[in-house]
Amino acid sequence: MSGAANRRRGPRERAGQSRLAALMLSPTLVVLALVVLYPLLSAVRESFYTSGETLDADGFVVEGERFAGLANYSGVLGERFVNALANTTLFTVATVSIEVVLGVLMALVMHRAFRGRGFLRASILIPWAVPTAVSGLMWRWIFQADGVANTIIGQQILWTTEGVQAKIAVIVADTWKTAPFVGLLVLAGLQIIAGEVYEAARVDGASAWQTFWRITLPLVRPALLVAVLFRMMDALRVFDLPYVLIGPRKHSVETLSALIWDEATRVHYGPASAYGTMLFLYIALIAFVFVKLLGADLLADVRTRRRVAS
Repeated sequence: MSGAANRRRGPRERAGQSRLAALMLSPTLVVLALVVLYPLLSAVRESFYTSGETLDADGFVVEGERFAGLANYSGVLGERFVNALANTTLFTVATVSIEVVLGVLMALVMHRAFRGRGFLRASILIPWAVPTAVSGLMWRWIFQADGVANTIIGQQILWTTEGVQAKIAVIVADTWKTAPFVGLLVLAGLQIIAGEVYEAARVDGASAWQTFWRITLPLVRPALLVAVLFRMMDALRVFDLPYVLIGPRKHSVETLSALIWDEATRVHYGPASAYGTMLFLYIALIAFVFVKLLGADLLADVRTRRRVAS
């Protein structure tokens, strides 16, 4: 019925609906342009300029903003930028991988019907509701030399100093905080799966593992992909947790966002903008590859629904 109705509509009516849709979306587009597009373009422009006092060719002091070309991007090949890029990638891969496994397990537990399920759901979601700064301070107390972590393992490890242990501390703290977010989105996907599907699997004699691998995981895959994409975007720009937990300017846990912050606080706005532009391009590339490789079925499903509706 909807397809036939759309075919009966004239070009003027469809054009009017398109103009109405554009008019209704215009406030949102204006806000996005002001809070996203304008700062992004400003940062890109700033990355090609330098400011401060320098000497010109005649030896006179020159003040103000000057075009620097690609000079600010020379630090991209430096050791500090490469280290920050490696740390950012490591934290993203490690935390997202662990959080996917724990999130799925949390969702399966929260989805089961048992006494006290509401209390369990609230308890699991509490870490996600805790502000990141508060979470970092709490884990800093846990990872102190005389803290809970060393008491449990029976060793004296300086978690908040330079070294691999600092990376582990950040990964553990970030996983504790954000794994419930993945579990919450996966739980939403589990709740829309019809119970008849599991009943049919039981009738066919499918084991618990076969039911999970062949039914639950494929049906919950769209929600899981959204959760992974959101977490990847969030992990790639991580700043506050390593800053609070380990401290600023720590080589072992310095991320791209921390590097940008450090350059900006030193009033090196040109290099900071250049690093910010590179971070934006890195995140955009990761998101494009992720959607292209793993989210192709989601986009195809959207196109199929559109064709059916028309």
